[in-house]
Amino acid sequence: MTQAHATHPIDHDDAHGSLKGYMVGTILSLVLTLASFGVVIFHLVSPGVGLAAIVVLCIAQLVVQLVYFLHIGASRSQRANTGIFVCTALLIAVIVGLSLWVMHNANVNMMPTQMSVDRAMAHD
Repeated sequence: MTQAHATHPIDHDDAHGSLKGYMVGTILSLVLTLASFGVVIFHLVSPGVGLAAIVVLCIAQLVVQLVYFLHIGASRSQRANTGIFVCTALLIAVIVGLSLWVMHNANVNMMPTQMSVDRAMAHD
């Protein structure tokens, strides 16, 4: 038998996280979550600024989780993860966008509930 499966030409060590990376990601996620919680519970800023702060903290949380837990990055060993993520995000955006478009058109083309059948036929 050959040892074909014993060696692999691609090194995947960079694509997998380390304990230090997971700890940094966990701590950053907790800090961002507590910051969002603090903005809402303690009313630290006005409602308009609070909404903007929560959106910024949400985007930061998304980036932290993508980098530290899903290993999305620009390095050579992470290109497959990044490509799959981009394709999935595009597919979800298309499905959601088209679903909203269909629901909007169905709403526009439906008969209003206050209109009777006779009145609707006279309206045409």
